[in-house]
Amino acid sequence: MDMCARPVSVLGIYGSVLDGGKPARRWDRWRPSVSLLGRDDLVVSKFVLLHPARVKDGAILVADDMRQVSPETEVVLREVEIQDPWDFEEVYGVFHDLADQLAFDPEKEDLLVHITTGTHVQQICLFLLTESRRLPGRLVQTAPPSARGSDRRGGFSIIDLDLSRYDRLAARFAQERRQGESMLKSGIATRNLAFNRMVARIEQVAGATRAPILLLGPTGAGKSLLARRIHDLKRQRNGVAGAFVELNCATLKGDAAMSALFGHAKGAFTGAVTERAGLLRAADGGVLLLDEIGELGVDEQAMLLRALEEKRFLPLGSDKEVASDFQLIAGTNRDLKSDVAQGRFRADLLARIDLWTFTLPPLRDRPEDIEPNLDFELESASRALSRRVTMSHEARDSFLSFARSPAATWAGNFRDLNAAVMRMATLAAGGRITRDDVREEVARLEAAWAPPASESATSADDELLREVLTQATFETLDRFDRVQLADVLRVCQQSRSLAEAGRTLFAASRTRRSTTNDTDRLRKYLAKFRIDEQPPFAG
Repeated sequence: MDMCARPVSVLGIYGSVLDGGKPARRWDRWRPSVSLLGRDDLVVSKFVLLHPARVKDGAILVADDMRQVSPETEVVLREVEIQDPWDFEEVYGVFHDLADQLAFDPEKEDLLVHITTGTHVQQICLFLLTESRRLPGRLVQTAPPSARGSDRRGGFSIIDLDLSRYDRLAARFAQERRQGESMLKSGIATRNLAFNRMVARIEQVAGATRAPILLLGPTGAGKSLLARRIHDLKRQRNGVAGAFVELNCATLKGDAAMSALFGHAKGAFTGAVTERAGLLRAADGGVLLLDEIGELGVDEQAMLLRALEEKRFLPLGSDKEVASDFQLIAGTNRDLKSDVAQGRFRADLLARIDLWTFTLPPLRDRPEDIEPNLDFELESASRALSRRVTMSHEARDSFLSFARSPAATWAGNFRDLNAAVMRMATLAAGGRITRDDVREEVARLEAAWAPPASESATSADDELLREVLTQATFETLDRFDRVQLADVLRVCQQSRSLAEAGRTLFAASRTRRSTTNDTDRLRKYLAKFRIDEQPPFAG
């Protein structure tokens, strides 16, 4: 290697084992610091040898031998005091300060940082300081002779940390990123630029951190599937070792939610006949997906926040804390900031999970991605039906023309697309979807997406209910409950207080009761629908 243009300086650590040893037989052994000198292919002008005070005599002896091997080299002994050479924080701090003190000048000299001697922690710290250019040089590693009769000085290699010079390495990193992005997209060659940029950023984040990730987007946009792919990618890259655990928060309320998330002790509540570990413990070391996190009650939110911050929590009915270290992925189609303003979601929890937030667009906003997703769904249908399913050219063109048109609202997003392809594949004679199959499916989709005939009569009720209910709660209501609850809310709007509304609503039954508490009855009725706040009343 040609390093003749400027003087060469070396920074190294005195190795008490490799460089030292019994002085009488030192010339019979390979010693890394000594072997680096006296070469025709590497002329060293200055060698700064670091050593602690307790091995000063050994360092002086090695320095004298280095001068004997290479008289033209200035060997400088530099005492550094490190209490524990295996303490990363201490070693890095000492070497960081030393780098400023030595003040190597890359304009006037070439610096080589010798990383063969010293503890592994010391070698790593020298690597990091060189890679970050605090030590403005390259790494040099020495190796003992490979066989008898070979050069007793052994070999050496210089490592340049400028990875831009290594095209093949850079290409491998780029290929790994592309493979990661493809995994996150389930292998679908998506074309939407904004979506692809988002996936590329998620790939970066998933590989670099275990901080919470918040996935926003409408129902059916693929939040759950993406969360699973994030877990698969992290597991492939040794980012997590535990399982993927999933819970839809809208399906559980009260003690059931507490028990499902945090577990419970035996006897914690009626029916708790055995102990339950809970999903947070099941996700220890892995990934926990809480879909529809906006539906969690305030008590569950408070416990989840503590579990995220301290990695510890109390199971329901227990006085003994348990630990779990998991990465949280939260999903929701709600506006959590609006929920915070209305007191439905804790501001501190949102701040904790809003570090990495990604919004998945609805399918109708990604028309260019419908075709590759169609191919993906056809492959999935083929595996599910255990037979090859294809589409004729006419059928494919007809379906894509409809799918990209304004008439296709894709209200259920990818769930609608999956269901549509599966229906056509199941009914396809001989495994080939025809244009007639497409016509039948398009008619079915249009009917499903059309507003119901009674919508004009119920739209006012629905609008009133949506003002006070979460989307998930609204969607679970039977038509009977919608009509009844809407009428209750209208009475509240026309009343000046909860008590006045209760008297109006229970006017007949209250006359048959020995004691009346209309306010409490109405409050309990509203609580069934998670309406904790008082509805608006007349002024």
